Amino acid sequence: MANKNYDELAKQIVANVGGAENVSSLVHCATRLRFRVVDSSKVNKEKLKQTEHVITVVEAGGQIQVVIGNAVADVYNTIIRVTDVKSDDEGTGNESSEKDKNLINLFMSTVSGIFAPTLGAMAGAGLLKGILILCTTMGWLTNDMGTYRILFAAADGVFTFLPLFLAYTSAKKFGADLFVSVGIAAALVYPDLTAAFKAKEALSFLGIPVVLVSYTSSVIPIILSVYALAKLEKGLKKILPGVIKNVFTPLISLVVMVPATYLVIGPIADYAGKLLAGGYMTIVGVNPIIAGFILGLIWPAAVMFGLHWGFVPIVINNITQYGRDTLFTITGPNNFAQAGATLGVFLKTKDKKVKDIAGPAAISAVLAGITEPAIYGITLKYKKPFFIGAFFSGIAGAITAAVGAGAPALLGTSLLTLTGYIGVGFTGFCIACAIAYFGSAICTYLFGFDDSMLISNEKKPESPVVPEVKDEMIKAPVNGALIPLSEVPDEVFSSGTLGQGIAIVPESNVIKAPCSGTVITAYPHAVGIRTALGAEIFVHVGLDTVKLGGKYFELLVKDGDEVKEGDSLIKVDIEALKAEGYNVTTMILVTNSRDYEEVLPSAHNKAAAGDTILSCISRK
Repeated sequence: MANKNYDELAKQIVANVGGAENVSSLVHCATRLRFRVVDSSKVNKEKLKQTEHVITVVEAGGQIQVVIGNAVADVYNTIIRVTDVKSDDEGTGNESSEKDKNLINLFMSTVSGIFAPTLGAMAGAGLLKGILILCTTMGWLTNDMGTYRILFAAADGVFTFLPLFLAYTSAKKFGADLFVSVGIAAALVYPDLTAAFKAKEALSFLGIPVVLVSYTSSVIPIILSVYALAKLEKGLKKILPGVIKNVFTPLISLVVMVPATYLVIGPIADYAGKLLAGGYMTIVGVNPIIAGFILGLIWPAAVMFGLHWGFVPIVINNITQYGRDTLFTITGPNNFAQAGATLGVFLKTKDKKVKDIAGPAAISAVLAGITEPAIYGITLKYKKPFFIGAFFSGIAGAITAAVGAGAPALLGTSLLTLTGYIGVGFTGFCIACAIAYFGSAICTYLFGFDDSMLISNEKKPESPVVPEVKDEMIKAPVNGALIPLSEVPDEVFSSGTLGQGIAIVPESNVIKAPCSGTVITAYPHAVGIRTALGAEIFVHVGLDTVKLGGKYFELLVKDGDEVKEGDSLIKVDIEALKAEGYNVTTMILVTNSRDYEEVLPSAHNKAAAGDTILSCISRK
């Protein structure tokens, strides 16, 4: 995909996540575009999955994750260039939504937002450290050579001054001043105070003893400090006069937050970090073989849902506390396992299309450690190769944990990064990777795949089975004026991206079922129903009303409920919505419009609840 023009792809992706106005933030990691959206009901995941160059779409961690693969950075940059989606540099840092109320989603979105932008630099620096280890081991360089010292500065500088990187990304995530945040991080790694820590000096601030800890390479202290800074700045901007606000907000922020971090936040965060690292080491230490097997076994599922980057803080914390990490080392052979399983499919299949996908995916996984194309394109698709890979990932994880292998930097495991693991347990780690790779490849080739699987997988897209639907009449859910869908002032609805239909301006506060069927989607502002005749009807009350978080709405049904035509679905205060400036136009969509020959809207200008407003004509 390198050097290709992604303009059209970028526009298609943004259109199918609900348009630029539906995107509250966008970041990317090694293989995925990670969208935070305002209204998830506007996202057309099926069309996204069918888009060329999109491997798959995952909704996890409060994000819509569009898996692209190795060209994700190019696609991301194109989206920023050709659409109205703003990069995080231009964002407000305010990404709250209903999904943030789920603590797991909030944690995952926060971690990915802070760490994802830094992963490229950390991975490159980690790989450079591995190369330098190889060079010194082979005697090509020595530690006192100028060449070595300059290259080591390039590799180690990223990790030594990691708080500065995280201050910047945390500020964008939490909405704090970018450069005040970096200023606080700079104070934490300031040479004089770093030297004071090494010399074990006794320092005090206004008579209060300072507990000095090492903040170089630290993670948790600066993140918590920037979070507190964001809250402080909001308070200061409310109380400071406008004439002095721009100068005194940074002044007071630095005067308050730097001492507060040294006196309170830093020591507490450092203690929490030590507990976290110690807890992990204790779990692994109790029985490394069992712990390693379980970690290796479940890791493909973590990668599948994009949750693996949530462990980055633990990894970096391990490196800070112990000088090396074993967590990503234990799970690292999974890359070889999925690469081997994909290789097994490549060698076994006679289908050219499958070979064209499996070959590059296997190479990407084994050389670069990028496994999403292998998982989504091959192993998970045919199931057995995925489970074979997971099993050998567990075996390799057990071996790696048993030999105590680790890495001094954050590394993505691949052939190119193996030198980064030179040290304790290196030979055992290499054996584990080899077992994961060849074991998965051989078992997949022998009994994990054959071309008969293509009948139920690969050939379906070529001869899709159209669901059997029948003619159906959809009724008005409320009294009101009818509007053609094309005239709705929202591109996602008016373009028909979510399906054909019609819109109505409600004149009463009760939205009723336009048909009988089963509730398949239930939000305070929107309800989806699947009828017995096959229609999938979606009623969406107002534009951008998801921002209200249910205010002025009372949802009367839930997923799985059986409803009859005319049953009440939603109670809504229409006048209150209008008073707050919301457009109350309500869309009635047939989301599976493609299964019908035609979806014909009513030609009338008004309708009463129960009048026919849509005619779904099936293919004869």
